[in-house]
Amino acid sequence: MNKALDVVTFGEAMMLLVADRPGSLEDAHGFHKRTAGAETNVAIGLARLGLRVGWASRLGAESMARYLLAEMKREGIDCSHVVSDPAQRTGFQFKGQVTDGSDPPVEYHRKGSAASQMQVADIDQDWLCGARHLHATGVFPAISGNCYDVAATTISLMRAAGKTVSFDPNLRPSLWPSTECMREGINALALRANWVFPGIEEGRLLTGMDTPEDIAGFYRSQGVDLVVIKLGADGAYYNSGDEQGYVAGVPVAKVIDTVGAGDGFAAGVISALLEGLPLRRAVERGAWIGARAVQVLGDTEGLPTRQELEQAGL
Repeated sequence: MNKALDVVTFGEAMMLLVADRPGSLEDAHGFHKRTAGAETNVAIGLARLGLRVGWASRLGAESMARYLLAEMKREGIDCSHVVSDPAQRTGFQFKGQVTDGSDPPVEYHRKGSAASQMQVADIDQDWLCGARHLHATGVFPAISGNCYDVAATTISLMRAAGKTVSFDPNLRPSLWPSTECMREGINALALRANWVFPGIEEGRLLTGMDTPEDIAGFYRSQGVDLVVIKLGADGAYYNSGDEQGYVAGVPVAKVIDTVGAGDGFAAGVISALLEGLPLRRAVERGAWIGARAVQVLGDTEGLPTRQELEQAGL
């Protein structure tokens, strides 16, 4: 596709089935088909802003896989390193609707999925290191031991090539044997990245610290260049050593769906930093996109186009 990619990411895409009404999942009579996946949400967000994005993964070859692949290609994402294996199955998930602004119920069906079978041998080093930036999250390395190895290797290869790496912990405790194992595994990856984007509660769990300043200090003191801590409706705190501060949250009339807001935030920050914008403006862009994301149903439906971003002056 494009010879020079701006961003690459490795991760699992799942078909998302969103309930047609609020309430428990078992009471839903119908579902709307969408895409889901922390890494692919960010990939879609970046592609809509005009960046050249590549995504590597494994899918099955059934209708769910064909749907996901078609949707990613429709977004303009380079899917040349996505393997469709008819012997494997694609993961999927159900998501409920809520009316009170809380996190909706989510039910995953991903154990043993095609993406969980990815191996270090699947990494095309030339393709990977030809990109300017790698975005990684804590979801993909949690789905299997070999995926953890893939995540660790891609981060190491990019850092060795002098490229930048961003990391969003995106904690999924149910995928880990224990909280301590999760803390150790996630921090080992985060500390290899240039930019780390934890939520405030994630940061507290991972570091044992309480305040945004102390959480950022934990990672900064161990070599991370930039820490941006998501504070939900209160905005975000950022610390790059040379610069630190708070960005206020963007007011939202009604929260419809919180899932995907952090991915939208990451897409905003990454895109702005790769464009060379000042750090504070990057975090403001992230907060604005995150606020858009929570106002619509679905993980990526609120992610803006480049034209919408420019109209907002961001």
